[in-house]
Amino acid sequence: MLRERPISDISLRELSERIGLAKSNVLRYFDSREAIFLEVLDQVWSDWLDALEAEFDTLRAPADGYRREVEVASVVAAALVRDPLLCELLAAMAGVLERNISVDFARTFKGRARVNAGRAEVLVRRRLPELSAAAASQFVGTVGVLLAGLWPHANPTDAVATVMAEFGAPDARAMFGQTLTQALINQLVGLAAREAGGFGPGGGSEVGVGTGGETPGGTS
Repeated sequence: MLRERPISDISLRELSERIGLAKSNVLRYFDSREAIFLEVLDQVWSDWLDALEAEFDTLRAPADGYRREVEVASVVAAALVRDPLLCELLAAMAGVLERNISVDFARTFKGRARVNAGRAEVLVRRRLPELSAAAASQFVGTVGVLLAGLWPHANPTDAVATVMAEFGAPDARAMFGQTLTQALINQLVGLAAREAGGFGPGGGSEVGVGTGGETPGGTS
């Protein structure tokens, strides 16, 4: 269902009917509709990281200068563009899905999300070993922030899409990929340049750097 329609269009009743259970029975196992989607997110995210790791393993020997940062950021962006379900879930995670779950479920989900974010940071540093853990964490955190802002604009309602086409605006989904790629390149090259110049990723201070977040990227 999630591969066919946005989260906002899917009700708990529809989910229950699809799996052949009453709503009351579904709620015996899950806090809410949002908790179900977060469970899906955890699995989709883990699978995405497996695929990203395999793709990183196929890259050629590191290039000079900041070409490696450009390469890593571009690969991450392209992998996200190829997985709209992950983008949809991550974009909705903090602003929608985490708003209707219990403390116990939040503790469980956030623990698994931190594991996924940690895997992403390890993959980035494996390709860019000179990058500090704080910088890798900041890069991973930025991915989630960018998705939360860019994904809704990449998927406008029919009415908005019609009007934007009338204005001659470029295709929203194509612009999503281009904007995400450029933003991630700027972020990763900027972090590497700051560290090479002796500045931490947080503007010269290590205090508060690193989100401890959780996107394939990662949000806090």
